[in-house]
Amino acid sequence: MIPPERRRLRTSGGELAFVDVGDGPPVLLLHGFPTSSYLWRREVWLLAQRMRVIAPDLLGYGESEKPSDADLSEPAQARYLKELLDALGVGALALAGHDIGGAVAQMLALDPDGPAVETLVLVDSVAFDAWPIEGVRMLQDATPDQVSREFVEGIVTLTFDLGVKHRERLTDADLAEFLRPWLADPVAFFRAARGITGKGLFGREEELAKLDVPALILWGEEDPFVPVELAERLGDLLPGSTTGLLPGCSHFLMEDAPSTVGPLIYEYLRAQYLHDVHSHASAGPVPVFLERPPREFEVDTGDGEVP
Repeated sequence: MIPPERRRLRTSGGELAFVDVGDGPPVLLLHGFPTSSYLWRREVWLLAQRMRVIAPDLLGYGESEKPSDADLSEPAQARYLKELLDALGVGALALAGHDIGGAVAQMLALDPDGPAVETLVLVDSVAFDAWPIEGVRMLQDATPDQVSREFVEGIVTLTFDLGVKHRERLTDADLAEFLRPWLADPVAFFRAARGITGKGLFGREEELAKLDVPALILWGEEDPFVPVELAERLGDLLPGSTTGLLPGCSHFLMEDAPSTVGPLIYEYLRAQYLHDVHSHASAGPVPVFLERPPREFEVDTGDGEVP
């Protein structure tokens, strides 16, 4: 569902690959570890109906360059994205981030020299000092004999087995797409893991509490990696926030509840970012009309049907 063509732009750390589709106010979609912009494959076309959607692969991930000597820490990733947005002429935008992408989104929102963040969406985001999690720390201590395609495949597969409650909704083809960049360069997988430092948000609760932007916080109630208590803590701290907890869902919320998460984000951005409020002729439910994606955004899942 995500356009196969990527634009590419060189930053101070290396070359970023990114999707840039749609027209309108820009929204930046940020993935986490160990995924890529493919995580947003459904949301890209949905948001692009009304917005310009920019979905990069973080440096060291996906189709982006994987330099052996680049700083892949969260503050560095935020710096590279600022360079990308500056090159694209984006001065104000909405941000949506999952996992460490959520941490980077928070850093960008707190940066007084960065773009003006007008709306924030955090999905099962790492936050405060609750990261790196134990599993990532174990990867950071991996021995040379563990740096292999087989080990990486096992770890990434296990991550999705634990992080997707409705595992049957993640097809083999989707899993293969998440695996593909890492299997082509297993060493890069461990570099990305070692780049997760937990720096950039520690001790910044006071700044977050002053962040006067609308914020939507979405979380899987059964997330084993970043517990739901963090969602409640973020919701209490961010003054303009709305928190939604999805029962029966795990960490990769876009895989567990794709038909729910995309429309929730779309409707929130429509109201809070585009300021397009529905006019009610009478009391009652508000219908939401979601268009099918353009044909070039559609992908055959292998079962003979296009989702």
